[in-house]
Amino acid sequence: MEDKLKIKISIADRVYPLTIQPKQEEGLRKAAKKIEAMIKQFEQNYAVRDKQDVLAMCALQFAAQTEQKNIEKSSEMLEAEEKLKSLNDLIQQHLA
Repeated sequence: MEDKLKIKISIADRVYPLTIQPKQEEGLRKAAKKIEAMIKQFEQNYAVRDKQDVLAMCALQFAAQTEQKNIEKSSEMLEAEEKLKSLNDLIQQHLA
């Protein structure tokens, strides 16, 4: 069994101690850096009164990006399925 790793992640001037699998560390640290960069961007571009508002906007932006990627993947899958069906139809025609 893989040993757990104890790390501390800082987001919005708060430190969060986490116990994770070592393979998760890089992803978590990159995510925290992205969040911090986004917080800084929102604070510079908008009149923000509260860190919670900034964190909510970060959450919304990340969720929207994830949903958009899912929509694009779904669209690509439908397109690939249609192409495969067309190819299968052509093969069936030539075999008949």
